Amino acid sequence: MDDEIQLRRVGPQDLALLLAAPDGIFDFPINPAQAAAFLSDPLHEMVLAQSADGVVLGMASASIMLHPDKPPAGFVNEVAVADAHLRQGIAQAICANFFAILRARGCKGIWLATEMDNDAARGLYRKLDGRESTGIVVYDWDGAMDPAPE
Repeated sequence: MDDEIQLRRVGPQDLALLLAAPDGIFDFPINPAQAAAFLSDPLHEMVLAQSADGVVLGMASASIMLHPDKPPAGFVNEVAVADAHLRQGIAQAICANFFAILRARGCKGIWLATEMDNDAARGLYRKLDGRESTGIVVYDWDGAMDPAPE
């Protein structure tokens, strides 16, 4: 990763930065109210990668899940890097930084899901020493797994 790229853990004070993220970082246009709620929730985490001039190049977000019978777990919601900056080590740096934050917050498990045909993501997670689980089935309700609208 280029030394000019900085990783930044964001919080409620960074709403304007999040809203200024260019198209392609998030799946859909950012909803300001949802973004503010996400950044204000203590059980959510987000790390951004920024260029030297402050442009958002990538991100990762997670939800910390609490359980009554086990330690907290971190569910990685999404990881993304702008197309023009792929294959530069940005996603790997974001994830390594992000996993350290989740572990420091007491998460004893970190997990995520990706599509079987997402070779880039699967390669990234292997580089990060992720264990690929098999034999699970994903169920969804109310359109949670629907493709992005055209």
